[in-house]
Order: sequence, then structure tokens, then C-alpha cells
Amino acid sequence: MAGESVFRVAAVVVAVLPNGTWHAELKNGHRLTAFVTGRARRDAPAYKAGDTVQLQLTPYDLSVGRILPQI
Repeated sequence: MAGESVFRVAAVVVAVLPNGTWHAELKNGHRLTAFVTGRARRDAPAYKAGDTVQLQLTPYDLSVGRILPQI
């Protein structure tokens, strides 16, 4: 997956879960599990309910999204 089939969407954090995961909700009401990977996990802010984040999704699994670092 060289980035051809991934897409970015905005979401709002709904709930904080253990182990660095969050429940996020898209504009259309779809809820999914969001996480931060790799080195970004160390530098990621402590997201709380109501925060807006950018997610990277794949069309293969729309139930999980990767939180992209804020630039």
C-alpha cells in the first residue's frame, strides 16, 4: 500500500480508550477506533473528547483509522 488507496478525513474524538486508542466519529456519524503509530505516539498530544483530528483510512477496513500528526 504505497498511499494510493488511503484517504484522509476529519473526525472528532468521542471517547478515550486504554492503550493509546480513541473512539472517533466522522461527519456522517460513522464511529471507529483511532490510534497513533510509531514515533508519532511519543510526540502525540493527549487527545480528549471533543478534539478534532485528521485520520488516515483505507477502503479495506473502515472500522480503524490512524491519527495523523498535526503539522
